[in-house]
Amino acid sequence: LVECAVGLVVGVTLMLAPSVGTSFAVAGMTSSRGCSHTFDARADGYARGEACGGIALRPIEGALGLLGSAVRQDGRSASLTAPNGQAQQGLLTAALHDASSSIDALALNEAHGTGTALGDPIEAGSLVGAVLSARGEALTVGGVKANIGHAEPAAGMTGLLKLVLGLRAGEAAPNAQLRSLNPHVGGSLRGVAGALPVQLAAITIGSGGVSSFGYSGTIAHAVLRHAGCE
Repeated sequence: LVECAVGLVVGVTLMLAPSVGTSFAVAGMTSSRGCSHTFDARADGYARGEACGGIALRPIEGALGLLGSAVRQDGRSASLTAPNGQAQQGLLTAALHDASSSIDALALNEAHGTGTALGDPIEAGSLVGAVLSARGEALTVGGVKANIGHAEPAAGMTGLLKLVLGLRAGEAAPNAQLRSLNPHVGGSLRGVAGALPVQLAAITIGSGGVSSFGYSGTIAHAVLRHAGCE
């Protein structure tokens, strides 16, 4: 069933009012180092970023790009930077079910990866619970915020575009700010911490997932497949 023939999705964010950045800094949400140190021991908040991106969604005969997705509410959390791990795990499970996709078919996962000392480990633990614990091999994981910052309303779009480029090229981009793995992330990912590449890495072309979390508590995950994959 095709709900529409073509859909255009665009995400844009511009930093025009200094007061917004100031309020986020006072609240302790942004990094004092000026970078989103995703999955790194230096993680201390995120760096704000600007972005404008868009994508046209349309059915491709014989090879649908979007396999499935899920949208949920994060529910009760300790804080904005400490999301609900159980809600995230349920989101990933629901998206994979909607996609009718095998966990072992996933080649790449684009995490929300804000770069906070507590949020990153919670997301990593959710990924382990929903995906990695049932896989026979490691899953390559990345986070675009380490490259360009947190684009806020456009963050989901930047993650989606990075995932699409990775699946098309059969390559995973480096985790730009990863120098020393956050010990809590390492504990969550157990023996698969090597799935966080620090250099350009080849991947088996297949399907991939991308996560995005909204300021209001909305959480979303989409599963895509490269159009050339069977």
